[in-house]
Amino acid sequence: MSVVASVFVGLAALLHVSIFWMESIAWTRPEVWRRFSVADQQSADVTRPMAYNQGFYNLFLALGAGLGLVLWWTGHETAGKTLVLFATGSMLAAATVLVTSGRRYLRAALTQGTLPLLGLLTFLAA
Repeated sequence: MSVVASVFVGLAALLHVSIFWMESIAWTRPEVWRRFSVADQQSADVTRPMAYNQGFYNLFLALGAGLGLVLWWTGHETAGKTLVLFATGSMLAAATVLVTSGRRYLRAALTQGTLPLLGLLTFLAA
């Protein structure tokens, strides 16, 4: 079960690193801002500081999940599990907040929250 849980958490972390890249590095590229339903380049430019900040939140959650896995697999089970559960719980909470922003965000919330949910549940069972 630990391997399955680690795969889900690792995939959740990788997803959040990719979200970081889109929001903090590539935000002003049309193929990126369109993915986030931003209307035009001017709107992307205006929202860039917000997206930059939000992207780093995603990176920090990914780093927390990754560090938790490293701790877990190197014999620091309590610290590792705690960090993994905090990071995946925070990812799941963020997805929940996103879906409360409106029905049009349901797909994004499911994308953002499914892997953390599976990681959290399987880690609780590990």
